[in-house]
Amino acid sequence: MTVRTAEILMAILCALCSIGLMMKSAELKIGWVPERGPGSGAWPFWLSGGMLLASIATIYRWFRGVTPESRNIQPYMTRETVVVVGISAGSIVFLLIATHLVGIYIALFFFLLFYLKFVGRHSWQLTVSMVVLVPIAVFCLFEWALKIPLPKSISEPLFYPIYDLMYSF
Repeated sequence: MTVRTAEILMAILCALCSIGLMMKSAELKIGWVPERGPGSGAWPFWLSGGMLLASIATIYRWFRGVTPESRNIQPYMTRETVVVVGISAGSIVFLLIATHLVGIYIALFFFLLFYLKFVGRHSWQLTVSMVVLVPIAVFCLFEWALKIPLPKSISEPLFYPIYDLMYSF
């Protein structure tokens, strides 16, 4: 696929998604609700409308050949790019499956370890500090500050002592 083909396909896909989102949000009230303000469908409807207009402008400019992308017949992605995107997508699928099986914090630990050390080729010092600090920061933000529990699956008993410490104050 060329850059030119990718641009038109993406513009068409975005236009179709915009139309679908506009139709779905039109099921809600998109007008002004007296004494309350705009209806709940107003923001998604008009945002989708803006995205539709941008998509139509992209399609128009593609047919006119105005932009460098609309004239570019080079490959859209090289083999190396496809490999990196495939590894990234596979890593995220692993993260989602592992979250279900062992919980977000353990899954995030292994995801970051793999991605930072083996995909990103970062130093062990940076990798270890990130695989330790990021799950702790996520825990503190969601579980402690926002009081939003994240999925822990079979690892939940490991968190009981932390909960006892958190809620003893």
